[in-house]
Amino acid sequence: MKIKTMTATFGKLQGERLTLEPGLNVITAPNEGGKSTWCAFLKAMFYGIDTRDRDRKGHLADKNRYQPWSGAPMEGEITLEWQGRDITIRRGPRGNVPFGSFSAVYTGTEEPVPGLTADTCGQMLLGVGREVYERSAFIGQSGTLAIRSAPELEARIAALVSSGEEDVSYSQVERQLKEWLNRRKVNKSVGLIPQLEEEQAELARSTGELSQLNDQLNQLEGERAQASRKHAFCTRQLALHKAIAQRKLDLQYTQARTDEAQAQAQLDALLSEQARFGPIPSCDALKRAQGELAFLKALEPEIRQGQEELALAQQALERARQAAQDDHFPGMTGEEAVRKGERDSESYRSGMAKKAAGKRNFILLQAAGLLAGAALAIFGPFWWLGPIAYVLCAAASALVFANGTKSARQAAKILERYGVDDVEEIAALAGNYQQRMAAADQAAQQVRMIQGGLKDRQARLENSRQELFRFVHTFAPEVKELFGVSAALSRALNLGERETLARSKLEGAQRLTQALQAQGGKELTEEPPLSQPTLSLEQAAQETGRLQVELERLDRALNQARGKQQALGDPAILSARLEQVEEELERRRREYQAISIAMETLQQANAQLQQRFSPQLNRAAGALLSRLTGGKYHALSLDKELEASASGERDVLPHSALYLSKGTVDQIYLAVRLAVCDLCLPDAPLVLDEALAAFDDVRAKRALELLQELSAQRQILLFSCHHREKLFQS
Repeated sequence: MKIKTMTATFGKLQGERLTLEPGLNVITAPNEGGKSTWCAFLKAMFYGIDTRDRDRKGHLADKNRYQPWSGAPMEGEITLEWQGRDITIRRGPRGNVPFGSFSAVYTGTEEPVPGLTADTCGQMLLGVGREVYERSAFIGQSGTLAIRSAPELEARIAALVSSGEEDVSYSQVERQLKEWLNRRKVNKSVGLIPQLEEEQAELARSTGELSQLNDQLNQLEGERAQASRKHAFCTRQLALHKAIAQRKLDLQYTQARTDEAQAQAQLDALLSEQARFGPIPSCDALKRAQGELAFLKALEPEIRQGQEELALAQQALERARQAAQDDHFPGMTGEEAVRKGERDSESYRSGMAKKAAGKRNFILLQAAGLLAGAALAIFGPFWWLGPIAYVLCAAASALVFANGTKSARQAAKILERYGVDDVEEIAALAGNYQQRMAAADQAAQQVRMIQGGLKDRQARLENSRQELFRFVHTFAPEVKELFGVSAALSRALNLGERETLARSKLEGAQRLTQALQAQGGKELTEEPPLSQPTLSLEQAAQETGRLQVELERLDRALNQARGKQQALGDPAILSARLEQVEEELERRRREYQAISIAMETLQQANAQLQQRFSPQLNRAAGALLSRLTGGKYHALSLDKELEASASGERDVLPHSALYLSKGTVDQIYLAVRLAVCDLCLPDAPLVLDEALAAFDDVRAKRALELLQELSAQRQILLFSCHHREKLFQS
């Protein structure tokens, strides 16, 4: 399968399009450039979004995390090649369900792809479910390449070296057998077998209890009659205490009604006094207005200080701009000046190098001409060619020497232009200019900051002054100055506080009256005097409560005894039930023994299966790890939980991944994932999000070379925020 294009409105991606090629695709982008969002989008297009997932502490559900930032509906489209034909997959909203709608058609025809639905999309296209894909060919934003064992992945790997059956895994069967064992017997007190043993013992005891129940019932009934008589006496004592308390409550209620009437009269008198002015705002509003008045008075010196600071900052800016002027770098920024200095320095060094090369070549060509001329003149039959050879070499050496001299003059002009004697001084001039420009920029930023703060204070002063006068004119329209504003606020606040105090007093009296009335208080009337109880309220309440508890205990004991007597009933029924329990107990014990034998057999079979597929996976992953680490680690082993250990040629024992560096651990699990992909997902695209982030440059280059080779068999998408992957690939 090959992915050709992806178009997404997903998270920060707003209708963006990503075009991919067969083989290795290295996609580089800075942080927050959308790399991890593209990975999440691809997985969501294959397997959909789990709408049942909910936000929790430290976790956002995908349906919320990848809601488009623009507020548009979440939707996307993928075009890919599958089984020799191009198909287009689309997902979009369905009501309030993100990615709820789905379609899969042959590209350009809108003809539906048979059997390809929202639920079967990832399974059909990739050949595995979400769980296996996430643990093999997909490395998302989690930041770890480690693989967690899962039943589906375990079954998938085991099927490669067995009959090919992928419906169940060892862990699933083991879990089911353990569940059956636990249902029968977890320990000495939990499970069907202990329950049956307990019922068996209980039935045996029940037969002996029947003869004791009649004596127990007679004793309980006598105790209850005596406790009932005592409880009635204490109840009458409590009623007498209640009548005395009611008389006291009525007296309090009558006094509260009198206090409420007085508070109402005080409030009415105060409201009459306030009627001479406008409506008084709330106390909080008046206090806020006083705060605004104080703020206005404090703003004026701040504005004057800001104006002085602005003048000083503008003077500093002018001095910095004059100091930054330089004829060597007219109109340039600091960075442009540094780059210009670097280019001129490089030109100078190049010219001087050409001069040195010209001198060497001049000497070599002169020597070559002399040797050639002498040899031809002395030993050759054509002696007259000797002078010609010397003349040609001499002309070439003169041309080379002239070019070197010209380059040296041009290099010298560069130093003259800067007025320096050494090329290293050019960089110092550019650096000094860059510092002066930075100082001028900083001074300009300071001016803008002070100007902004001054404008904010001036606007706040005017706005607050207008708002304050509008507020005060609602109850004191005659006020014209800030002094009058202060006096009007103080007067209104005093009247408001007095009104608030009077209302609070009235409300308190009303609440007390209502509370006493709710408790049953009423106007006091003349009633006959009440006699004094012989028991105190505490004694009567305590004894009544104790006797009530005793009566309830006796009632429960009587009901339990009668119920047990009725439940135990006929001894023949007890014997029949005991026989049934013994038969059921024997059957459950035989089942427990059979399941235990099945567990032992399953463990032996799994051990044999591990011996068959573990070496195959270990060899494949070990070979890949050797490639990634340059042979430092050549062997790799995995336990059934897919936790890895690695060893080198001189290592006596393998090293657990817990003892290795983060980069080496990532290389181990990248090798494991690649081996699992080769075994389980021969055609699925490999998605790597920042998978090489912890690799050093050497191992990253080896990993890129390995991925380049593997990309001949499958498409690989490598997302990275670094450019070294692109450089290594090229």
